[in-house]
Amino acid sequence: MSSRILYYVQHLMGVGHVFRAMRIVGALAEAGHAVDLVYGGEPIPNFDVAGARVHYLPPVRAGAVRFNDLVGPDGNPVSEDYKARRRKMLLSVFAQGEHDAIMTEAFPFGRRQMRFELMPLLEAGRNRNSPPVVIASVRDILQENRKPGRDRETVETLMAYFDHVLVHGDPNLVTLGETFPLFDEIADMVQYTGIVAPPAAGPLTNQTGEFDVIVSVGGGALGRELLFAATGAKPLSCMANARWCVVTGINFSVHDRRELERSAGKDIEFRTFLPDLCGALSGAKLSISRCGYNTAADLFRSGCRAVVVPLSDGTETEQLRRADILQAKKLAVRVDPAQQNPEVLARAINRAMTMPAPDTAALDLSGAETTARITGEILANR
Repeated sequence: MSSRILYYVQHLMGVGHVFRAMRIVGALAEAGHAVDLVYGGEPIPNFDVAGARVHYLPPVRAGAVRFNDLVGPDGNPVSEDYKARRRKMLLSVFAQGEHDAIMTEAFPFGRRQMRFELMPLLEAGRNRNSPPVVIASVRDILQENRKPGRDRETVETLMAYFDHVLVHGDPNLVTLGETFPLFDEIADMVQYTGIVAPPAAGPLTNQTGEFDVIVSVGGGALGRELLFAATGAKPLSCMANARWCVVTGINFSVHDRRELERSAGKDIEFRTFLPDLCGALSGAKLSISRCGYNTAADLFRSGCRAVVVPLSDGTETEQLRRADILQAKKLAVRVDPAQQNPEVLARAINRAMTMPAPDTAALDLSGAETTARITGEILANR
């Protein structure tokens, strides 16, 4: 049965959330649902959701100094008028759509900065004569060590406004309860969808390229140290004579890019973005990367050997936890972020290349399709 769904996604720093949302929304549309995707972030390459109608809100992102601050494209703090314009546009999309469901990406487990528009949306849904089903769409590993009371606030918001929580993970790999202390209170709302992975890779193209080693750092905003360490590790490692590609990301500074290219020599190909990273990894011998959700999904689907250096800024815990899991499952070699230097990275490369290729056959990578199926079942039985 076809239904109408409002799917809200907002990226504040990294872009992994958007690509996961794109895959989910694409699967919902392919299953026959009419999807209004409300997108509140800055433009990114390859943003394409065939079959869905995209509504662009005036963009915001996290501040450079404090993540909880919201800034506009010019880097200045957004005003209350700017927020009001976004809120009005979001509520207008809902008012005109007669939606059967609202899906929020990350919220209320994350994206607390967006309460100024999401709470009015949830209130509008609850006050409608025929309220929509409200579904939280959330990754498998949450940020830990949150402020006191934040987990309780999340549970209260879920109980008051939400009907279901879809966790995009494989519980045989990690469960939500491992990073959400109050999981037992919401357990009856939760269903696991499997990991939202890209489709199986097709043949390599000119855009994808053919490389032995691929170094990637997501959007690139926090990738400088790893990129310099990786290029420095190349001549020290067993992959010194291999074909390397360094993907700097769309947010890597022009100044740092020039310095990196000068210091790395001429035998490395540099790209700002690879449209099919998973496809490129499927033809590669080794990946060197951070350890975000989408990066892990690409590794699982491609089966590529991997060295992962989780992002750690003193408060970030999600990638640290994921990297520990991947190493424990022999799916990657983990490098301590405090030791991301050429010598340590070269040793990790050598170790990864002596290990068997990772066995990912048992992982559930059907997250997008299963999300669409579960959503359809929920709406059919409402």
